[in-house]
Amino acid sequence: MTASSTIRLMTPEEIAVGAGARPAPLRLPEPGLFAERALRLRQLAEGHAMRDYLLFAAELAQAQHERLKQPRTLVLPNELAVGEAAAGGQPPLDAQRHPRDAAWRDELRELVTALSRAPMPDAARALVSALASVEEAELERQAQALLAGGGPALNPATAPVIGAALQLHWVRLVQQLQARFERSDQTESLPPFSYIDDPTLCPCCGSRPVASITRISGETSGQRFLACSLCGTQWHYVRIKCTHCQGTKGISFQQLVDADDKKNESVQAECCETCGHYLKQVHMEKDLQVEPMADDLATLTLDLLVGGELGLVRQGFNPLLILGEPDAGSDAGGDADDGAGAASDPARRPPPDPGGH
Repeated sequence: MTASSTIRLMTPEEIAVGAGARPAPLRLPEPGLFAERALRLRQLAEGHAMRDYLLFAAELAQAQHERLKQPRTLVLPNELAVGEAAAGGQPPLDAQRHPRDAAWRDELRELVTALSRAPMPDAARALVSALASVEEAELERQAQALLAGGGPALNPATAPVIGAALQLHWVRLVQQLQARFERSDQTESLPPFSYIDDPTLCPCCGSRPVASITRISGETSGQRFLACSLCGTQWHYVRIKCTHCQGTKGISFQQLVDADDKKNESVQAECCETCGHYLKQVHMEKDLQVEPMADDLATLTLDLLVGGELGLVRQGFNPLLILGEPDAGSDAGGDADDGAGAASDPARRPPPDPGGH
């Protein structure tokens, strides 16, 4: 595989004219989020070099889906807290500030139980089994490191399952807070979710995107959305605009080209030469089945090429595959030359191998 760049780029103004100047509303996580992810992962696994890992991730996503169908009532922020967050331009369910309910550990235990019954390689089964005996304090440390974007405290081997439990927990939080507002019959005057001060972070939980997606359905056709790595929310973001420095200069796209010179046009890396960061972009117009987290996971080679050959820093965060992220609690949005580039280079750490290969 090699990387290639597109030649002609439309300006943000041209994109706005073509896609409609009025941004589409937020797309909150739907009940089928994890089922669609599992289906896409199985599809991508066919003939893939990372087949075992993609199938493991598919089993994990399917377990998330089955758990999400089971009710679990969570403690939600009251209307005053939601209003204060909105007034401050902050997400109401900030992943690093919202009090973390111990219920997420129940989600973890139930995911571990479900995975123990699923077909998977012995190495993956041993990893999952080991999670059942990890002390609660250590689980909380791992969760905090993961929600902060990684760092040396994070165990990359167990991060996918812990991350899956946190995803499930935050999807429930977003869905339940929105449902409470809709049931309130206008007694709650303020919708819980809207755009926040930092457009590069999730307006619901404040997490980084895993990738972006250009959609083709209804009023969202041609519009680009960033896809949250934690709660699955998608929010509008102008195309041809860096998701790190928010600049529009020096943007180019890289994509994989196979041995037959066939380009993978459904997944590209949007690269910014100004700040030295990149974020993957998946295109529904090229493949209707694309799913940001699944397609990001299946295109690790693109990370190796863009990060290794071009020296760019990965902006996207995928808890299913920790690639060497900035230290937990540090500013994940630092400049390319502040040391984050070395920490975020996917070429420095191989992917976990549940197949033991």
